[in-house]
Amino acid sequence: MKKNILYISAVLAVALFASSCKKDITERNQDLPALAPANIDLNADTWVPILTGASSFTVATPEAITTPNYLADLNEIKSYQKNLTSEQKDIIKYWSAGSVLRWNEILRELVAKHNLPPYQNDDGSYPFPSAANPLAYPQFPFSNPPYAARAYAYISAAQYDALVQAWKFKKSFNRAAPYKNDVNVQALVPKSDLPSYPSEDATVAGVTAQMMVLLFPGDLDFIQKKVAEEKLYRLMAGANTRSDWDAGENLGKQVANVFLARARTDKAGAAIGTQADWTKFETDAKAAGNTPWISLELPHRPPMLPLFPKVTPILLPAAAVATVRPAAPYKEGTAEYEKDLKEVMAMSNDHSRDHERIVAFWADGVGTATPPGHWNSIAAEEFVKHNWSEVRWARNFALLNMAQMDAAIVCWDTKYFYFNPRPTQMVAGIKTLTGIPNFPSYISGHATFSGAAATVLGYLVPERATEFMAMANEAGMSRLYGGIHYRNDCTVGLATGVKVGEYAVNRGKTDGAN
Repeated sequence: MKKNILYISAVLAVALFASSCKKDITERNQDLPALAPANIDLNADTWVPILTGASSFTVATPEAITTPNYLADLNEIKSYQKNLTSEQKDIIKYWSAGSVLRWNEILRELVAKHNLPPYQNDDGSYPFPSAANPLAYPQFPFSNPPYAARAYAYISAAQYDALVQAWKFKKSFNRAAPYKNDVNVQALVPKSDLPSYPSEDATVAGVTAQMMVLLFPGDLDFIQKKVAEEKLYRLMAGANTRSDWDAGENLGKQVANVFLARARTDKAGAAIGTQADWTKFETDAKAAGNTPWISLELPHRPPMLPLFPKVTPILLPAAAVATVRPAAPYKEGTAEYEKDLKEVMAMSNDHSRDHERIVAFWADGVGTATPPGHWNSIAAEEFVKHNWSEVRWARNFALLNMAQMDAAIVCWDTKYFYFNPRPTQMVAGIKTLTGIPNFPSYISGHATFSGAAATVLGYLVPERATEFMAMANEAGMSRLYGGIHYRNDCTVGLATGVKVGEYAVNRGKTDGAN
């Protein structure tokens, strides 16, 4: 019965998601200005890609603008523009804010939709989602924080590489936008000197949709509808012809295949582990004279992705993960440990309103875009202020999200290396302000993600670096205020995240985009 109730709840969650996606487009985030880059970054063809530096891709030579096929493409645009409906105008307004931005928002929506832990079976065991049957209960994926961090990283990095490759072909073919080739084509988006073949929006849509075949296989119909909507926008706006779009979408798919090959072999598929793995963590902790972490759920839930530390990092050398791992947490019985534990107990008995606010703001639990997604939201809000080109948007999100993926790997490595119990396991009766995650305490994931994210954002927007780090500190401390982490978990997690973020900053300093 309980399983049926949870299954119904999951179905309702999916239905609510579908309903929200069907809302009139005017209800979406429409108050953003159209993307009008102050610099089109025409030299982005020289920027250093992440995975495709040695790859070669094929884009067909475009037909001359005097050919019947191109003239037919122009006429298609003019036929749309002759009788635009209010809904079509809203589509143009929505997508004109930027392809990278809108797909990042869509990705956050999908992560939140799938951030639902499965309920137990009748025998007390827990089912695991299956990519081979993504629509069966429990639906694939369970987009918990490590899974989400990896999804954000792969999609952002693939978008960046795809746009670098697109810029190479744009410069090579140098075909102007339709509104520059026909005076009767209206420009319903800000005009640009950037060549339109292949389409940058189509490249982003093509690479993103192809990546989601792996990451969100149960949502492909929804994703393809978004691709079709964006394609319609580019045609109606006079920004691209159909051939511009087709070339860009095909290029995006080619680039995605490079990233998909890596993703399918990065060991993430085995991150759940086995009973033998879970038992060994407990045995090793006891052998070291420590109290092992246990799941506080009843029945005990298997630990969340205990083999995620074996996932191949995207920026760090694999061997560097252990070198970034911090020293052991305070040992039970030491003065430092007792001080931290008493602080958690004191906060449990005396929550301030400000602490409650901070805990709620940074909770990022079930049904949300996760802590990495929260930092994507913060980044997007900042990025819209800077009038960056699509390729720079993609590069900046790639740096942010690659740092967060590697932060997840380092954080999970630390958690399962020490297998340290949470305060709520050690002292009964601690009143928490947020849910207790199903994995070891040391170090805080929130703090680690936030340290990495704030470091990258501080590099990208240096005038706000101090503010971003203050936000990261608050995010980490929210877990202490909520009663689910010791202070040491948070401060060491933040420092560890900063170290990981510096790898992304160092890449940014040498990728040619400055």
